[in-house]
Amino acid sequence: MPILDEVHYPNDLKDLTTSKLKQLADELRQETIQIVSRTGGHLGASLGVVELTVALHHVFDAPDDKLVWDVGHQAYPHKILTGRRQQMRNLRQAGGPSGFTRRSESIYDPFGAAHAATSISAALGFAVGRDLKKENNHVIAVIGDGSMSAGMAYEAMNNAGAMASRLIVILNDNDMSIAPPVGAMSGYLSRLLSSGSYHTLRQFAKGMVSHLPKSLETAAKRAEEYARGMVTGGTLFEELGFYYVGPVDGHNLDHLLPVLKNVRDRAETGPILLHVVTQKGRGYPPAEAAEDKFHGVSKFDVITGIQSKSKAIAPSYTSVFAKSLIEEAEQDEKIIAITAAMPSGTGLDQFEKKFPDRFFDVGIAEQHAVTFAASLACEGFKPFAAIYSTFLQRAYDQVVHDVALQKLPVRFAIDRAGLVGADGATHAGTYDLAYLCCLPDMVIMAAADEVELKYMVKTAATYDEGPIAFRYPRGEGIGLEMPERGISLEIGKGRIIQEGHKVAILSLGSRLQESLKAAQLLNAYGLSTTVADARFAKPLDEDLIIQLAKHHEVLITIEEGSIGGFSSQVLHMLATKGLLDYGLKIRPMVLPDYFVDHDTPARQYEIAQLTAKNIFNTVLSVLGKEVDYLDSLASSA
Repeated sequence: MPILDEVHYPNDLKDLTTSKLKQLADELRQETIQIVSRTGGHLGASLGVVELTVALHHVFDAPDDKLVWDVGHQAYPHKILTGRRQQMRNLRQAGGPSGFTRRSESIYDPFGAAHAATSISAALGFAVGRDLKKENNHVIAVIGDGSMSAGMAYEAMNNAGAMASRLIVILNDNDMSIAPPVGAMSGYLSRLLSSGSYHTLRQFAKGMVSHLPKSLETAAKRAEEYARGMVTGGTLFEELGFYYVGPVDGHNLDHLLPVLKNVRDRAETGPILLHVVTQKGRGYPPAEAAEDKFHGVSKFDVITGIQSKSKAIAPSYTSVFAKSLIEEAEQDEKIIAITAAMPSGTGLDQFEKKFPDRFFDVGIAEQHAVTFAASLACEGFKPFAAIYSTFLQRAYDQVVHDVALQKLPVRFAIDRAGLVGADGATHAGTYDLAYLCCLPDMVIMAAADEVELKYMVKTAATYDEGPIAFRYPRGEGIGLEMPERGISLEIGKGRIIQEGHKVAILSLGSRLQESLKAAQLLNAYGLSTTVADARFAKPLDEDLIIQLAKHHEVLITIEEGSIGGFSSQVLHMLATKGLLDYGLKIRPMVLPDYFVDHDTPARQYEIAQLTAKNIFNTVLSVLGKEVDYLDSLASSA
């Protein structure tokens, strides 16, 4: 790769000719494919912005110019060109770069991003900060058309359109045809509309019409805006106060470079939107042909595009949820499935095939999804809002105000609970227990295994008294034989898995298997151990917890959530009932009070100290015993 090998930082692109920039783009695309084939990651979006990335770093002067990428799925080429090419060999692995932009990783990442539609808001903040400091750098936000389905993008545009700050927003549209609408005429018009001469003429015309009666001035202004809007499709953005240019072929550097230079050099203040059309998965036939354009992939063979996935010993939790919901929907026509732009990620693409009229993908709009579900519940339907834990955070006000306050029976299927591996802290399901357990009338379940998840889907389908949520992790189940149909659990009742009399482990969620392993170690050590599955974080099974507290010397609670969740509920209940007054030794085990970086899930839980060994050592520590028993056992073996 003769050009790429000489490009270490963006300054190395400045003197390259257009022909060499084109060659660099070809090499950068191949390098991106090679890297992701070894590590897995988000390939399709990154392949779609290769030429755009090259052009941006050629035209603008990062890091002085702030380049804000939305989400970060599309930032792999950017990372390669900004001093991280060698580190990318360990992309999304321990010690390697994140799959998203990250301020702590590079000065070329001015703003961290892993959730959609933050870029315009962030870029506007950078632009206003620049103006207040009386500086003169450029600020560019690159946002995908998918992210434009999120309301936050329009909130930011509405604010930016009412201000005079110079701001460049690039709409990376990979859902539009690159063919006829984005050909030579479009390229010519885009260069014309972004040129200095057009701006000068436009300013002259504005000055002329300002002397006309107000009604004629308004009519002239609207005529110009709508004429350009009819040619280019930018009327909506013009109404929001943006000067619209495009669409431009995002893979044609002959079109892209002059337009970006015109946008950079324009004298007018205020925001501008450049509409760039790209193709997701561009330049890699397997990605172009794939239905999801290789959006998120595991390691794969570059020649064939075949992904290397380990053979599953059990169905994934996501597929168990989807299949269970379909079974319930076959019996109950009031069940409706809702997702926020994650039909395949939540498994609801299977539900859509079976019940297309009862499936709704609302786009990247979690707030809308929750309120939409709330009103469907008002109409007597049974809406299941399937949303990742990390994304449900974005709709918290709607959960409180539109669902809980009105005690509406919305069912929340919370996928990706706990730690999630290579996606790291931005996508970890760490906080849902804490932010849901504090809400009145909210029922919260956590599945210990795939069978329990099936039961919880059934329970949610039959519960009509108010909101109910059930959380489950990413990945495979433990390989249990699945029942033909789910059963409805008694609300607020846990279960004893095994009985002892010295130590009690009260587990919520899928740490149950680690709890059982810990119990084996404790029993072997001579400490008789009870293991219980709480099933419900709210309402608590008070009878069960009181029994454990009264008949055991040590009580350990364990959960895949932050402080403030299940254990806080348990401790509060025990304290108010006076059960902490007489010598009970209790220790809560939760996720640590820091963000756990990307790694394998197994390693993440070791870092979080939520493994069987950690449970065992916690018990020994509580009892004042030596905690190196396991190490000595291993060395003797």
